[in-house]
Parts: sequence; C-alpha cells; structure tokens
Amino acid sequence: MNFNSKLMKNLSDCFSPSGREQNIREMIINEISDYADEVNIDALGNVIARKKGNGKKVLFSAHMDQIGLIITHVDERGFLRFSNVGGLDADELIGLHMVFDKGLEGFISSEELEGKEKVTMSKLFLDVGSTSKDFVKANFKVGDMCVFQAQYYETPDCVKCKAADNRIGCYVLIEALKNHPATENDVYYVFSVQEEVGCRGAKTAGYIVNPDLAIAVDVTSTGDSEDGTKMDVKLGDGAAIKIMDKSVIAHPEVKELLTDLAVENNIKYQYEILEFGGTDAGPIHLSREGVKTGAISIPTRNIHSSGEIFNKQDVIECIRLVQAVAAK
Repeated sequence: MNFNSKLMKNLSDCFSPSGREQNIREMIINEISDYADEVNIDALGNVIARKKGNGKKVLFSAHMDQIGLIITHVDERGFLRFSNVGGLDADELIGLHMVFDKGLEGFISSEELEGKEKVTMSKLFLDVGSTSKDFVKANFKVGDMCVFQAQYYETPDCVKCKAADNRIGCYVLIEALKNHPATENDVYYVFSVQEEVGCRGAKTAGYIVNPDLAIAVDVTSTGDSEDGTKMDVKLGDGAAIKIMDKSVIAHPEVKELLTDLAVENNIKYQYEILEFGGTDAGPIHLSREGVKTGAISIPTRNIHSSGEIFNKQDVIECIRLVQAVAAK
C-alpha cells in the first residue's frame, strides 16, 4: 500500500474550519462517491457513506473540520480582532500567517505588553497588510474565518502540514473505503463536523446510525519530542489503540478486538492513554442506549499548530486496522 501524497495535500490545504465544512465535504464526496453504496448528508453537515450489509452495524468516524479564528471586530485602522474556533493558545499565535476562504491573508500581531502582562486573545490582532480602509471594509466582515497558512512538506518517512488534525483521519477512512473488504457487516464511514468545538457532528451521526460498534479515527499526541508531553506513543511505532482520554474510556471488548486484529494481521500497534482532549468516540459511546466504542489514533507531533507531523507508515497501519475491523 502506497501513501497517496496528492490526496493528503489536497485534504490538508482545503479551507474548512468548524462550522464551515462545505469545501472539505464536497472534496470528500467527490473522492468516495464511486466506492460507497450510498452517501448522505445529515442536517448538521456530516457525510455518512454506507457499504451495505446484513450483519452488524459498524461505524467509523473521522472529523472534517479544522481549528481557526473568527473575526469579532474590524477597527477604524483596518486591524481585525478575533476569537478562536477550537483549541488555540494566545501565546503561541504571534507572528503566524493566516488565510481566509477567498485567499486573502493576514499576520497575527500583538499590542505592546507591559511588565509581566500575559498574552491574551484580546491583545492580539490580524494585520491584513493594507492601509486602505475601503479595501478592508469591502473584504473583511465580522464572522469571517481564517486558518493557518502553511506549506505542505514531505520527507521519505513523514509529512509536515496544517490540519493533519484531522484530515489524516479522513484520509484513513477514504483509503479504507476505497479498499473496503468483503464482509456481511453494514459499515458506515462518517466524516463529521464541528469536532473541534465540542464533537457536535458525531453526536447526531451516532444517533442516526445507531451502530453495534463504533471506532473514532483521529490524531493523538506523542511522547517522542522535546515538547514535554509524557506518554508512550511514538512516531513510527504503528497505529495507536486508545485505552482512554478525557472523553471516553474505550470499551474493553473493543480494545481487545483491535489488539487481536492487529496481532492476527501483523499490524504494528501501540497503546494510547491521552491525559487531555477527546474525539468523536466521546459522544458516540453515549448515544441512545450506549455504544461499544473505541478509537484508532494516528500519532502526531505539534497538534493544533501550523506544522503537524505524522509518519506515513503509521497511517498505512491505521488503514489496515480499519479494514480488519470492517471485515471482522
């Protein structure tokens, strides 16, 4: 199985922050429509692709949205004030390059800080590089969103890009669906909305499908860099089978199923305990009467930054594990 660099770059570069997922939704539908038996869009905008079967209902979910900023005020000098859409730390934003849906760009600057004053969102602003008030007023409005502007880059074994969280999860499900195994299971590949602001799309998707088994596919942090995170997950050590995060304790039967399938199929794997954050598994496992739920995670460095890094072979192992679950 080869890594499809063109597809991943297209997914990474696609502008679609939380609540504005139409661009990535159209891209994904174009990729999968020839491979699914049916593709539906629910009221919130989730893409629900189905491979029909008469057996158990299996749901895989990867979120489409990315973190970003939303404009809250355009001042008289043309500077843009903003708030975050998803998890962003103000003190990590100064100097970053941002891009809007129309292709216009801006750079994040800060007001002068006094003494030990801390950086907050209220101290930051976007400079869009124009002294023309008419240009700014004509092109930037309250409610406009922007995302990181960053170049896609590959080495022989890894990828550095923006929005790996969670376009790489979408990539995994797209490639798994394109190579869907022969199975009696009724399998649903869900590409969900608004995960970064509270896993909202997964809640409705889980309710609609009402699965017997659910697996979220998302990124997870690693403990192999110098950022201070202490955990066993490493780039290059394979698919990460989730044990726990702040949104879910993986059902023990699901954790054992994923482990057994990894061993049976010679899939490289590792275990993941994430002490912060959550995934679509959170709301899905509480849907209706409850769903046996777990997660397959792609180890990723620098999550929620403009330079997230993952290992290509880890991604391939995750695809193989998704396929193994679908076939079981």
